[in-house]
Amino acid sequence: MNDGNKPKIYLDYAATTPVDEAVFEAMKPYFCEKYGNASSAHFFGREARKAVEKARKQVADFLGCEPKEIIFTSCATESNNLALKGVVKAVNRKHLTANKKVHIITSSIEHHCVLHACEALEKDGLAEVTYLPVNQEGIVEVESVEKAIKDNTILISIMYANNEIGAIQPIQEIGKVIKKINESKVQNLISKIYFHVDAVQAINYLDCNVEKLGVDLLSLSAHKFYGPKGVGALYIKKGTPVARIQDGGEQEFKLRAGTLNVPGIVGLGEAISRIKNQESRIKKILELRDKLVDGVLEKIPNSKLNGSREKRLPNNANFSFPGAEGEAILLALDMEGIAVSTGSACASENLNPSHVLTALGLGPEETHSSIRMTLGKYTTESDVNYVLEILPRVVERLRKISGADRGEAKKKLPDDFGC
Repeated sequence: MNDGNKPKIYLDYAATTPVDEAVFEAMKPYFCEKYGNASSAHFFGREARKAVEKARKQVADFLGCEPKEIIFTSCATESNNLALKGVVKAVNRKHLTANKKVHIITSSIEHHCVLHACEALEKDGLAEVTYLPVNQEGIVEVESVEKAIKDNTILISIMYANNEIGAIQPIQEIGKVIKKINESKVQNLISKIYFHVDAVQAINYLDCNVEKLGVDLLSLSAHKFYGPKGVGALYIKKGTPVARIQDGGEQEFKLRAGTLNVPGIVGLGEAISRIKNQESRIKKILELRDKLVDGVLEKIPNSKLNGSREKRLPNNANFSFPGAEGEAILLALDMEGIAVSTGSACASENLNPSHVLTALGLGPEETHSSIRMTLGKYTTESDVNYVLEILPRVVERLRKISGADRGEAKKKLPDDFGC
């Protein structure tokens, strides 16, 4: 929709990131030159296998675990499904009784792949699920996790950072609670409680050392940190019971059947190995994000930042502009060369209100008027300046069209609306 004469500004890094040039260079040989199947015994296969194991070590080094604890997958959705369904399937084999299902705890703001996986387990009669609420900043309260634990709880799955509002969850604190309960002789648990974390949005910005976090399973996806699409990984701590959920070959320690995506895996390994000494880059992104947030709230009346100002990823800004439809804002900005999102990319074709913003207590008008802007390492100050020039005009025009400029939208807002 951009006419080609306007700048092209990408503010949707939470949806995907461009492949880093160095990552692409590392991948290139494994498309046409070193094209062997990593499961083959001949030279070509051994060459591919060597590259896969190098990438496995690169991921393990980043997470602070052993290479044999890393399973390569096609994406975070597959990793999350394998974690949840695989643990339930494995524990059910050993502990399921005729009278009691196993119990899972998750949050109401998880990615749809986690929520839908939990719903599928409920529908199939394999587990009961507790969906924890969040506070107004989008944070899961540690106390609510502890209170939700029952004697048949076997798995807790909480995302590290939310994909829509960037809210950072108290993973380390939750991990300590789980460890304490697992070590307590007072609890009559049918199984150890395992802790899974969806760290897709966190990898680029937060400490993901699995020992520090106290997690048993952790999911990630390469295309969120300047790697290729179509490849992810799942950390499975040694001793964690996980059953395979798809039939086929015996690749990936007999847990994940299918021919390995060698170029993608090489790209994932290279991309994650380049996440180091990030302080200056993160500081720059945070400064630009804060300039964007402050500018929007100052220039656009009745605008609101959704989620916590402090406990959020440094690249994330999610706003509501009552009186202007979020989808209309997105399209108008696109015509001006600015790419943003109305929520998670996975839900962009869904017209229902954001389940994340709804969980924060926002009403339909606020949720439907929201847009997400996520910055990355290629974002510049001039990009932010351009957005702050264009966005206020777009919102003002759309409010006039909807009649909000005559006060209708303002009357609907509570007295304390704002940030």
